[in-house]
Amino acid sequence: MTSEEEAAGMAALSICESLVIAMVEKGLLTVEEARGVLEDAAAAHLRPEMPEPAIRRQEMAVRFIERLALQVNAAGPYSRG
Repeated sequence: MTSEEEAAGMAALSICESLVIAMVEKGLLTVEEARGVLEDAAAAHLRPEMPEPAIRRQEMAVRFIERLALQVNAAGPYSRG
């Protein structure tokens, strides 16, 4: 993977993190809905028929998604109280 591709991946991850957290904070998604979306995304990366190097990359992707799920739990909906 080139440096440009790595930078694009990092940018995409940051954008997705911000969007998911913002949607939860604004009440557009509940924490449960956001977790469901993230669980589906993680499951898409867990296919046992892949070659070993690909499996390691997919497992790393799952760990990133799981970290985002923890951030979503911590964010929770915005309260105007």
